[in-house]
Amino acid sequence: MNCSAIDSASRIFYEGYSHFLRQTPLWKLPGSTFGMRGGEVWLKLEHLQVAGSFKARGMLNRLLSNTIPASGVIVASGGNAGIATAAAAKALGVPCEVFLPTVSSAAKQARLAELGAKVVVAGAAYSDALAACLQRQSQTGALLTHAYDQPEVVTGAGTLAREIEQQGGLPDSVLVSVGGGGLIAGVASWFEQRARVVALEPELAPTLFAARQAGEPVDVAVSGVAADALGAKRIGAISWDITQRNVKEALLLPDDTIRAAQRWLWKEMKLAVEPAAALGLAALQTGIYRPEPDEKVCLIICGGNVDPATLAV
Repeated sequence: MNCSAIDSASRIFYEGYSHFLRQTPLWKLPGSTFGMRGGEVWLKLEHLQVAGSFKARGMLNRLLSNTIPASGVIVASGGNAGIATAAAAKALGVPCEVFLPTVSSAAKQARLAELGAKVVVAGAAYSDALAACLQRQSQTGALLTHAYDQPEVVTGAGTLAREIEQQGGLPDSVLVSVGGGGLIAGVASWFEQRARVVALEPELAPTLFAARQAGEPVDVAVSGVAADALGAKRIGAISWDITQRNVKEALLLPDDTIRAAQRWLWKEMKLAVEPAAALGLAALQTGIYRPEPDEKVCLIICGGNVDPATLAV
């Protein structure tokens, strides 16, 4: 993954698929809005993307970069990658089969049904759904779309970082939620050392943090409020390689702070987002990440596939 590949994917998106993918808004707000003494906080509102998350970028890029057989495409997902794959498949007129773990929310399962995907619930965790998906793929020959660990998927995610810079210039720092690592790999591939890219994970799903402690990717137990979006059992190989070079910090957040930030975004900003999209704000609110006085901090609001009834304060 490099800037050239991200540039190329962006051109294809904007020139041929602007009817499908959206250039999502970038809000620039004074730091005082979020309790900071100065600086700016940028909110990249990617929860307004087609299919409700940044995943649409990588899934479309994966489909466009490969020949799709008659059996269509297949994916295992906690929900968002499946929704994005199903939306891209529908736009291209090809069949889609999605394997989900039982932790996936009812809202995400309902959205998949609306998109016409065949849904299979298999196992309690993402890793279980992936195993079942791979077995099925070996039988059907469908094009496998991985939720985070394919070059085309990471390159597609990188177009989000490129769009941030096009819209707002270069931020000083970008706070990125991490599950399997596709988003942070794409963001870090674009910004490299030009901006400080910070990895944020729930304490109950610490794939990158645990890998750094062990010196290599390792399996972790996954649970908590963001498990349906950040529920990978192990950091992806691509993300591990890229983040080793371009991401210095991997920080952990307790579930209660993530939930509080999610509710704050709804109450104060009227942004209905998933817990996974609230980690950046939680890091600021708790002081787990402390920006410099005049820092321009970008928070990627990465997903909005949430039942609004769960946001009551």
